[in-house]
Amino acid sequence: MSAALKLYNTLTRKEAEFRPIDPQNVRMYVCGPTVYDYAHIGNARPVIVFDVLFRLLRHVYGADHITYARNITDVDDKINARALRDHPGLPLNEAIRAVTERTETQFHEDVKALGCLEPHVEPRATDNIPQMIEIIEKLIARGHAYVAGGEVLFDTKSMSDYGQLSKRPLDEQQAGARIAVDAHKKNPGDFVLWKLSSDNEPGWESPWGRGRPGWHIECSAMSGRYLGEVFDIHGGGLDLIFPHHENEIAQSRCAHGTDVMANVWMHNGFVQVEGRKMSKSEGNFVTIYDLLHTEKFGGRAWPGEVLRLAMLMTHYREPIDFSVKRLEEAERLLSKWPAAEAGDAAPCDTVLAALADDLNTVAAIQALHSLAQEAHADRTLLPVFAASADLLGVLPKLMEIDEAVAAEIDARVKARLELLKAKNFAEADKIRDTLNAEGIQLKDGKDPATGERLTTWEVKR
Repeated sequence: MSAALKLYNTLTRKEAEFRPIDPQNVRMYVCGPTVYDYAHIGNARPVIVFDVLFRLLRHVYGADHITYARNITDVDDKINARALRDHPGLPLNEAIRAVTERTETQFHEDVKALGCLEPHVEPRATDNIPQMIEIIEKLIARGHAYVAGGEVLFDTKSMSDYGQLSKRPLDEQQAGARIAVDAHKKNPGDFVLWKLSSDNEPGWESPWGRGRPGWHIECSAMSGRYLGEVFDIHGGGLDLIFPHHENEIAQSRCAHGTDVMANVWMHNGFVQVEGRKMSKSEGNFVTIYDLLHTEKFGGRAWPGEVLRLAMLMTHYREPIDFSVKRLEEAERLLSKWPAAEAGDAAPCDTVLAALADDLNTVAAIQALHSLAQEAHADRTLLPVFAASADLLGVLPKLMEIDEAVAAEIDARVKARLELLKAKNFAEADKIRDTLNAEGIQLKDGKDPATGERLTTWEVKR
């Protein structure tokens, strides 16, 4: 790639050339789901955004030189509440396992349908409790944490530059959505590292009694275990800057005595649905599963590649309005691109240059669309188009059509021709649109000998 890779760093509020600590092992950590419920479309955005970055890093540094970790949070008070609600007759541990395993399985199916590659490492919080306890012990020993009120808390005033990521003065910090402000805290902004568990709550033995970890300590432990005390890129949604990522930095730096936790911090913007903030109370809360499999959004289900492209049509740092209109636009765009299989060709320089400019997927898609039109006219460009589309994860795939399916398509095409002869254009258009949604593109023409209308079809993905 001729253009240097530049990324916007939330920590510095600047865009700069990306320089990995070790080009032979570029390391990226992205906060994954808390598996108490199906992932919504807002959760899909960071998964898609950082999948594109993962693909780009593999292209630049080589697939064998990247380590991508994305965690699963499977211990959380929301999970406990859901387990008690959905499985009241089961012992708590079994109820929790039933919730987390079902939800995690659905998450994997959803993101696969969105065209996302699997991360190299996907650690579960409950498999890293010893690592969390070890970090907490270091923080206590170094004067950055204290025991009070049955909890271990991080002392925010023990860190002179706490708040660098969010740029919020310490006296304005609040405890955060998941942590109550209690009288036993030295400072209102102090946050929980470990809390005691009652008999009907999950817990693990620790030096401070049977308990469970706070929210933030999980990611410090898992990223440190699999990527090291300092790594290259940490990603997530804009809503995680404070308190989650701010507190991750505090824990990791103070436990390990490092100047940084990750060199580059990247955050994607918020997702609105039809111009409104997504929320269950507003009635516009929509899951990835619903979009893929039900008619709850726009009266139909949507292909995963359409959802993915719709997400990438806005720059990752900008807010996005997720709407039926946007999905229809993405679908129309995909219908104009040739289907192909990715091979050994190099991606287009223009697409690469756009992605190297802080993941400018908007410019990359524009360049890709131009390339698609050229590839229709000059099939020798098809391998370059395929490589470029694959870099974004939006390559229209070739479908295998057996004889029975081909015969059924032929019959529908013939039926459409009869409708056109009868001037029933509305019903003829319905057949065309249905076939198009299924990945079958029709091409109308005339028999050069007889002048009779002919229609051919091809698989577009």
